[in-house]
Amino acid sequence: MGIPMDDDIHAPTVASGPSSGGALRDVSKLSMSDLMQEKERIEAELSALSSVLNSHGVTMNSSLTTFDGFPRDDIDIAQVRTTRVRIIHLRNDHKEVMAHLEKHLHDHFARLQSAPDATSTNGTSALSSVPNSATNNYIADAGALGTPFARVNSVEPASPAHQAGLKTGDLIRGFGSVHWLNHERLSKVAEAVQQNEGRPLSVKVARKNESGSGTTELDLQLTPRRNWGGRGLLGCHLVPL
Repeated sequence: MGIPMDDDIHAPTVASGPSSGGALRDVSKLSMSDLMQEKERIEAELSALSSVLNSHGVTMNSSLTTFDGFPRDDIDIAQVRTTRVRIIHLRNDHKEVMAHLEKHLHDHFARLQSAPDATSTNGTSALSSVPNSATNNYIADAGALGTPFARVNSVEPASPAHQAGLKTGDLIRGFGSVHWLNHERLSKVAEAVQQNEGRPLSVKVARKNESGSGTTELDLQLTPRRNWGGRGLLGCHLVPL
């Protein structure tokens, strides 16, 4: 008689709760700065755990059994299952942190709107005259125009990135709807590229001036596509900051 097997051996055996074993602090009491640090900590661990799965040649959905239902002997099944469970917990933690970050941003823009004399850093009118219904757009704009989250490490000649005007050394502030708050160590950039093949994406860039002082803000249109003569859909290499 064969060894009884679970119907789905690669399914997590530990229920995914709202936090990872109590390791996450009470994020509702954290400041914006602390939330950003927690976000980076979680994303760094998720990246490391993803590397563990990659080292086994599996993903979150790869089967851990052979075609006839027996455990695969080419991987450490126990480690893979433990890693998957941890990833699920961390993803839940990440969602909670991002929800509180969004709340902080909503509150921030609400304060700006209620301040009649509020101005931006360059002296122009702030957001006080814009309807509350556009708050979500403010959040996206603030993210895209906020802290750079990636640097262009290289650009291939004649590639979609080259044709869009990207240059080595450019700092990415926004990539479609992806920004410094939600890029998840650039994984969301990869998703945006895959989901928008053949369609232009707005890429917000900060580029150092040739004089060496100051930067220029650019809004480029980049269309991911295949068959341009090189690898990938962009033809450029981004590294997280």
